[in-house]
Amino acid sequence: MPLSKKLALMLSAVCVLFPLMSVAETVDAKVINTLWVVIAGAMVFLMQAGFALLESGMARAKNTVNVMMKNYMDLCVGSLLFWLVGYGLMFGSSPTGWVGTDLFGLARAPDWDFNLLFFQIMFAATAATIVSGAMAERTNYVAYLIGTCGMSALIYPIYGGWAWNDHGWLKQMGFIDFAGSTVVHSVGGWCALAAIMLLGPRLGRFGANGEVRDLPGHNLGYVTIGGFLLWFGWFGFNGGSTLTAGTNLGHILLNTHMAGAAGAVGALLISYAMRKPALMTNAVNGSIAGLVSITAGCASMALPYAVLTGAIGGVLSVLGVMLLERMRLDDVVGAVAVHGFCGAWGTLAAGLFLIGNMYNPHQIMVQVIGITAAFLWVFVTAFSMYWLISKTAGLRVSAMHEQRGLDITEHGEIGYPEFSHATAYSSDNLKSLEKL
Repeated sequence: MPLSKKLALMLSAVCVLFPLMSVAETVDAKVINTLWVVIAGAMVFLMQAGFALLESGMARAKNTVNVMMKNYMDLCVGSLLFWLVGYGLMFGSSPTGWVGTDLFGLARAPDWDFNLLFFQIMFAATAATIVSGAMAERTNYVAYLIGTCGMSALIYPIYGGWAWNDHGWLKQMGFIDFAGSTVVHSVGGWCALAAIMLLGPRLGRFGANGEVRDLPGHNLGYVTIGGFLLWFGWFGFNGGSTLTAGTNLGHILLNTHMAGAAGAVGALLISYAMRKPALMTNAVNGSIAGLVSITAGCASMALPYAVLTGAIGGVLSVLGVMLLERMRLDDVVGAVAVHGFCGAWGTLAAGLFLIGNMYNPHQIMVQVIGITAAFLWVFVTAFSMYWLISKTAGLRVSAMHEQRGLDITEHGEIGYPEFSHATAYSSDNLKSLEKL
């Protein structure tokens, strides 16, 4: 057979096989991307365990069950409501750019839509859980869950749609919030701020003359392990937001990790500068503040600026808690400072330190608009919601129940039964306690 004919046959074979190879590569890419998004979603799910440990560890022993139950049911109630209502409001067709109009109670859809729903449910649960720690130790449990419903079905998804829906008005402006410094964390933080303003401080938290009294948490071991779990989950939180298993994952995860490390260092440095002790709670909260801060710009920021962003977040976490204490606002875990303040800072930093377009006034203004819109929408809506709850279901428990602890009064069980043998704390006496 002549050489030219052999070459022609080989070329024909390549032309036939090449489309098949392309299809195979496309299918493999879809499978790989699906696998990564699902694994990342499972990692974000693990953050619920981190929040449960951190928040319960910062609370007193008599409220351990209550705090963990709030975290557990945040996930359960929030998942159902976000599937039924929230996902549609956030990612449904949005002709006006303000609210989604379909995808409610998703039942039939392409496989990829279910991947996104699974992943986004975990984000919605995280936003709701941020509120839990701030309100700890004095909140009516049923009233708290009603607030979770409003957060998961309305407050979080509507703002999320503005920023993340392809037709959302903030998204159309070029607003940058890659994985949710504002969409998830500031939304949770501003909701927590509204709640603690209406709740008031825990009994004994502030003196008559304005002095601040510490009510230390019962288990710093829980706090530390919770911090580690949250840090691990953040790799899925930020890395999974790519929605593809791309080659930029290393950059995103490294930015995330280094910002978390810088946040802890920043918190300790500002503590030393102010001649305050190196508290474990400040170190853990500082690292979380760094992670919150980098969440918006983890995919669009050079590594040195990610470190700077995280370090400033750690400083803000300490100063923010001090500011709230001066305002006589009682946030048990520092959620408003760590998630609210640092989420806003991280979103601004994403505009300031944008690779290839640093310090662009237009981009910075867009970021400020997004940050402001989040505060106005969430704070006003959440304050109205919790005010209505306080006037109907009752937002705060009685002074007697708060003194006895919400484990026994709200749930009829105790996290550490061996620590107390007083009959007043027995579940057998729950009915008499309810009358107080």
